[in-house]
Amino acid sequence: MSQNQIKKPIGKRIRNWAIVLIVIAIYVWAFAGAPSIALKDSAIQALKAIFHGFLHPDWDYIYDPAGEDLLRTLLETLAIAVLGTFISAILCVPFAFWAARNMTKHRTLSSLGKIVLSCIRVFPELIMALLFIKSVGLGPFAGILALGFHSIGMLGKLFGESIENTEFTAREALIASGANKLQVLWFAIIPEIMPAFMSYTLYRFEISVRSATILGIVGAGGIGAPLIFALNGHSWDRVGIILYGIIIMVTIIDLISAAIRKRLV
Repeated sequence: MSQNQIKKPIGKRIRNWAIVLIVIAIYVWAFAGAPSIALKDSAIQALKAIFHGFLHPDWDYIYDPAGEDLLRTLLETLAIAVLGTFISAILCVPFAFWAARNMTKHRTLSSLGKIVLSCIRVFPELIMALLFIKSVGLGPFAGILALGFHSIGMLGKLFGESIENTEFTAREALIASGANKLQVLWFAIIPEIMPAFMSYTLYRFEISVRSATILGIVGAGGIGAPLIFALNGHSWDRVGIILYGIIIMVTIIDLISAAIRKRLV
């Protein structure tokens, strides 16, 4: 074995240990300057109350014929996610074709489309909800508009990349046979990209369900409003049943969506 072959492993070990020591030194320096953390008696009592509420949730809140209950608010949250995703899945299609590089000969146009999509999705759903609340008032309609507008940017980007990565062999054949642009779009492009579009829409719907659960915190409808009211009122048993409901709903939707996407792809 030559000396160069011996030196390489030694040098690699020294470099790896130097990186580990530097990371440890950074952590030590960071925690050394942190203030001391001590739990007060009130904090310990609050933690006990939280765990007690989670272990003994408010089962009566699941269904209440006389007023607001868990099932109604979860259904409203699901409706916000469905409508927001449906709106964005339709409105984002022109933006996706605009941003796809293989749909135009001018790269400047596709680059401009990508910039527009980036500008749309730069605003989080909560910020969009606050803006739409000022326009249309409190309620689920503001949440639908917020989710729909934000999802246009996300789905438009995914759809555009899907169009760019697709090889349209049937498109060239139809063009050679004399088909017009509408016929090429309908018979060659859409059948090729539709499975990917459906898969991305379902994936975005999963994310929208999670986002819709917090829109109610700012007054945009859904389960977020009773959740923030329960948190402010320290009603930990109600917080527990609401979180359990959110977990069950999101898990069921994820399982169904994953099963459908496996059949599409």
